[in-house]
Amino acid sequence: MKIICVGRNYVEHIKELNNEQPEDPVIFMKPETAIPLKHEPFFYPDFSTDVHHEVEILVKINRVGKNIDEKFAHKYYDEIGVGIDFTARDVQSKLKAKGLPWELAKGFNGSAPISNFVSKTDFPDLQNLNFRLDINGETRQVGNTSLMLFKIDYLISFVSRYFLLQQGDILFTGTPKGVGPVQVGDRLTAFIEDNPMLTFDVK
Repeated sequence: MKIICVGRNYVEHIKELNNEQPEDPVIFMKPETAIPLKHEPFFYPDFSTDVHHEVEILVKINRVGKNIDEKFAHKYYDEIGVGIDFTARDVQSKLKAKGLPWELAKGFNGSAPISNFVSKTDFPDLQNLNFRLDINGETRQVGNTSLMLFKIDYLISFVSRYFLLQQGDILFTGTPKGVGPVQVGDRLTAFIEDNPMLTFDVK
């Protein structure tokens, strides 16, 4: 099982981190060990003092495919969820300054909490989907999939040119603006529309 992540897919988030808007999707990976055990808290890593939350809509791949035409991409997923792409921002900044890969900042243990997955047919339009992250009852991030630079079906088509997609693979589709640090003791709750899908504590 692969965790395939998309960076810089919302314009306002690109601006808040002073990044360049990409011509193609920015793709990186997380290992399977980035997913915490069910009901496990997020354990703040000892190698960072600036871990940021990034809430994202997730897609679970339901069949094997490569070189998928965008018009057929919708056949390769039946379920969606929500997750957090935790990022050790201080570590990432050092790596980026040296032109090095981001994996240490993005793929560390527990860095990809995910919700249960639900049928995509529960929602009338996946490209007009509200989602958000609350921390300690206060809303920190709000997004809508209509603001994606690269839509879900295009992302699946693009990624499948480089990686064989397999059943169970998870695609993180990018985060909206509002990313920021978490602290030990925080409680995070991620929503799709107004449905709480994922809740956990930072330890």
